[in-house]
Amino acid sequence: MKIGIIGGGSIATFLLQSINVERILPNSTVKSVLLRRPEVAEEWESRYGIDGYQDLNAFLDSGIDIVVEAATVQAVHEYAEEVIAKRKDLVIISVGALVDQKLYENLQEACRQTGARIMLPSGAIGGLDVIHSAFASGQLESVSLTTRKPPLSLIGREVETEEVVFEGTATEAISKFPKNINVAIVLSLAGLGSDKTTVKIVADPQATKNTHCIEATGAFGRMSIQLENDPMPSNPKTSYLAALSVLSSLKKKTEYISIG
Repeated sequence: MKIGIIGGGSIATFLLQSINVERILPNSTVKSVLLRRPEVAEEWESRYGIDGYQDLNAFLDSGIDIVVEAATVQAVHEYAEEVIAKRKDLVIISVGALVDQKLYENLQEACRQTGARIMLPSGAIGGLDVIHSAFASGQLESVSLTTRKPPLSLIGREVETEEVVFEGTATEAISKFPKNINVAIVLSLAGLGSDKTTVKIVADPQATKNTHCIEATGAFGRMSIQLENDPMPSNPKTSYLAALSVLSSLKKKTEYISIG
C-alpha cells in the first residue's frame, strides 16, 4: 500500500517514523507528502525517502493508493472532495470539518459516485464500535461525553476547584470549543448525531491529563468507558492515542481479517 499524507505536523511525523523507518505496516510505505513549506519537504525527502509536493494534483497523481489528512479543518475543506474525485480512499483526522453538513453530504455523494471510502479514526476515545453497532440496530437511546482537562490548557487560567465550563449538546460544544472537543464530533457521527449527544466539559485543577468518560444506554444494555490520555512525546497538545488510531486505521487496510 502506497500512502500519501497531507500535512507536516506531529502526526505526519509519527506516521513517517512508524511506517517508513520502523516498518510497522507490512508491504506499506509513505510515498508522498503534500506540504506547504518546501524546506520541510526537502528535509523529509532526505530523512524518510518520500516525495514532497506543493501541488495537489501532482501529489494525487504520484501513485498513491490512500491519503491521510493530517493537517487542519481548512485542509479538509480544500482537498477532501478532490481526493475522493481521484478515487483515493481518505483518512480524515480533522473531523471538525464534518460539522459542515453541506461538506459532509458532498463527500458522501462523491464516495457513492467514485467508490472511494472515507475513514474517521477513533482518535482519543474508545467504545465507538459499541455505539455504532447499537445505533445501526436502532437500539441506542442516549450518549454522553464528559471531558476533564487541566484548566490552563482549557480556559487559559488556573482554578482552585473544578469548574464546569460547558454543559449542553455536542452541536453547541463544537461551536464553542472547536479546538478542544473533536472527540464529541466522532462520537456524534458514530451514534445519535450532534443534537442528541450531550457533552460536559470540566476544568479540573487535579487533572494532569485529558480524561474522557463516554456513557451510552439502550436496549443493548449500558456502557461506560473512561480514558486518560497521555500526550505524544513530540507534541503535548496531541493525544498519543489519536496518533495510534490513525496507524490502526491504515493497518486495517492491509489485513485480510479485520476486527471491529
